[in-house]
Amino acid sequence: MRILIAEDETIIRLDLRALLEKAGLEVCAEARDGAEAVELARSEQPDLAILDVKMPRLDGIEAARRILDERPIPIVMLTAYGQDELVSRAIEAGVFGYLVKPFRESDLLPAIGTARARHEELVALREEAESLSEALAARKVIERAKGLLMAKEGLTEDAAFDRLRRASQVSGRPLKVIAEAVVATLGDAGSS
Repeated sequence: MRILIAEDETIIRLDLRALLEKAGLEVCAEARDGAEAVELARSEQPDLAILDVKMPRLDGIEAARRILDERPIPIVMLTAYGQDELVSRAIEAGVFGYLVKPFRESDLLPAIGTARARHEELVALREEAESLSEALAARKVIERAKGLLMAKEGLTEDAAFDRLRRASQVSGRPLKVIAEAVVATLGDAGSS
């Protein structure tokens, strides 16, 4: 796993790098401020980012928001501050983990694992929602095509669906594509 570290304090950044490498993880880039973190996330395409909250030029939370806008990856925030307002901002930005300094290796690795797992869950949910949305759109066009066949050709609902299904099988095209063609043909013919 390739990790981007963004931390303005050199000693903490070096300690973090050493802990990650000791755990067998690859640090692909190091940033000293939030703006540099956004640029490196774009150019290096890390699998995960660890960002300090308080950094010059651009704070870690805003950097996280910009990184996530371009390419969703798991992000763990590091901070010396456990303030509720910062935690809320981090959550709103889409951050998956939050560690308060000083942290130990025993805190860091579980935070990374949790962030990765929560990110994978979110990706799976988004894919499922997209798939359901596509299925609903297909269902709507198929229902419309069946309705048009029933009205224009006097078919029963079963017969109309059977005609669509057979056309799909014969042509090797998805049922949705056949239904869209029927709607385009019969729908336009009825409105002229």
